[in-house]
Order: sequence, then C-alpha cells, then structure tokens
Amino acid sequence: MAKRDYYETLGVSKSATADEIKKSYRRLAMKHHPDRNKDDGGKSEKKFKEAREAYEVLKDSEKKSIYDQFGHDGLRAGGGGQGGFGNTEGFGDIFGDVFGDIFGGGGRRGGGQRAFRGADIGYELKLDLEKAVAGDTVNIEVPTQIGCNSCDGSGAKKGTSPEKCTTCDGVGQVRMQQGIFSVQQPCPACKGVGTTISDPCEKCHGRGRIRKTRTIKVKVPAGVDDGNRIRLSGEGEAGRMGGPAGDLYVELRIAKHKIFERDGANLACEVPISFSTATLGGVVKLPTLDGNVSLKVPAGTQSGKIFRLRGKGVVTVRDARKGDMFAQVAVETPISLTADQEELLRKFETSVMKGGDKHSPRADGWVDSVKSFFDRIS
Repeated sequence: MAKRDYYETLGVSKSATADEIKKSYRRLAMKHHPDRNKDDGGKSEKKFKEAREAYEVLKDSEKKSIYDQFGHDGLRAGGGGQGGFGNTEGFGDIFGDVFGDIFGGGGRRGGGQRAFRGADIGYELKLDLEKAVAGDTVNIEVPTQIGCNSCDGSGAKKGTSPEKCTTCDGVGQVRMQQGIFSVQQPCPACKGVGTTISDPCEKCHGRGRIRKTRTIKVKVPAGVDDGNRIRLSGEGEAGRMGGPAGDLYVELRIAKHKIFERDGANLACEVPISFSTATLGGVVKLPTLDGNVSLKVPAGTQSGKIFRLRGKGVVTVRDARKGDMFAQVAVETPISLTADQEELLRKFETSVMKGGDKHSPRADGWVDSVKSFFDRIS
C-alpha cells in the first residue's frame, strides 16, 4: 500500500509554517494517543504512529527539503521519517517522546552519546540526449557538510574531548512530571547528545562539521531518461558524533533536443521534404543518433505521413534493445518564387485541374464530409 502523504496526514499544506505543523501534530497526538483510545481496535494507534512519523520528517528542515523534492523515495535510504515505529519501541517511550515535545522538548531519545546519521541531499544534473543515451561519467560540485578534520568530528578542541553531561548524567534525556504523566524529554543542556563541550573546536565552533563544496564523480548508465534518479550511498552530508553519512540523490534532467523527441526507447522527428520529392518520390537523408540513413519516399507521399525505421531508436536502462524511430514528413510549400516559376506553377495547376479528382486523393472525401456537415445543421 502506498504511503500516505505527510502533509495530508497532519492536515496542513506544503506552505505551512513550522508552528502550524507543530500545532497540528500536537492536536493529533492528543486525539489519537493509544492510552486514550484503548477500545477502538488499534485504529487510533495507527493514526498516532502515522502522525508522529510525518512530524519527525516535517519538523526537520533538512528532511523536509528532501521530502519536498523526492517524496518518500528520497527518505527510503534512511534519511528520516520512516523508522522508529517497529516492535522494539514500546508505547512508554513513544508517549514520553511525544509529550516531551509538546511540553518543550523536541529532541531525540538518548542512551549516552548518540551518533546521528547525516542528511540526504539532492542534486539536479542536466544532460543532453546523446549523453543520456550513451551513458557518461560526470564530475559534479556539491555543497555539503563534511566532518571537521581539526577535531575529527567531535566538536571539541584538539587535545580535548566531549564531557559527560552532568544534567542528564550522559543519558541524553531528563524526566519531568506533567500532571499524572511522567514525561521524558531531551536534555536541555546537551540537546539529547549525552555530552557537552566546554572547549569547542575553533574551526567548526563545536558543531563537528564544516560546509564545503565537494567534487563527486557520477557514473550515468546508458539509456537514462528525464526524471531518473541515481543514488550515491554515503555521499550526502556527514553524520554527527561519528554517525554515518547520508546519501546523495542525483536527479537527471534531459535537455530538449533540436531534432528528436524521445518517448522511452523510441525517437520521433519531423523531416521537411520538397513538393517535387513528395510528388515524384525520391530519397532523403535522415539523421539518427548513429549517423545519417537514407529514407525512401514513395511518389505521391502526403504531408504528415509517418515512416517507421526499426532499431533506430535508443536503449533504456532496463532494456539494451533499441527502439524505433518515427519520421513524419512535412511537405514544404515553395516561397519567394520568380515570375517564371510562378507561371510554370500556374500551368501545372491548370494541367492538374483537367485531370479532375484523380490527382487529389483527399478531395472527394473532404467535400463529402463538408456536404454531410451542412446537411446535418440545416
């Protein structure tokens, strides 16, 4: 079953502010919490989990950005919002985390110093049709967060180390009483990490990461099409506290071609031919991505006729067999004629008219259609 849209789950629009998202989540969390709906057969439990999953993504600006660009697929690799609801997590923990956020927490549960996975990032790569069909290797410049080499990602000044948080005793969370509820929330001193830094690194200012533009090599397989995405595992932003890096999603955009239009494995193009070639027949040169080929045009070819050239299309990423090319001829009307050419054309027209309808294969059908149309409306 397709996963429900996160904005729809929370009942907010994509333009909703962070406060609006949080307010909607609070309302749903209170309404559907399992402890308040024990006799509905698990329906509220399901809605409670869906709301929490949606909020975990939309409250995080990085995850929200990925979701807005790539939807659920962008988060599938573990960028956030799709985990945390398995059988290993009891409702006591869920309850504490939800109401911890409601009453001013909003962090992740801790158990000592936590390692945080880096965010996934997206990049739009533009290619021309030829490179998309043949495949290519491209170097791209991606601004991202990398681990600070001065402190090895710890955030503490070189020669020092993060210290166990004295507020939460390194657990990363504190408990507080809210009426009848015992609420667990991220430690306000260490923000749920479990450690504090008294002497931060001068280069990264205690963040453990710095922003840098990286050059990344992307191997584009043959046959990619517009909208295809390439996932580069571990090429996203660096994790925090020793956590793994996120992934890089490269979305391909194929530039409009001057000659061809692509539909999967097939190509289509328009081929202008002269009035005389269409009338008498002939051979015209037709471009393909493999070079020119000869197209035989029969005598009496009408403008708009489509010729199919088998095997002159392209491959796709799923099938190495080439598709076909469809060439539609367009008969060009001569322009800028000399007086002699105009006179010859008038004589030709007079000669054709003497032959009646036999020189105009579509004339009879068109006249009959017009006559039938006026008979119906009269």
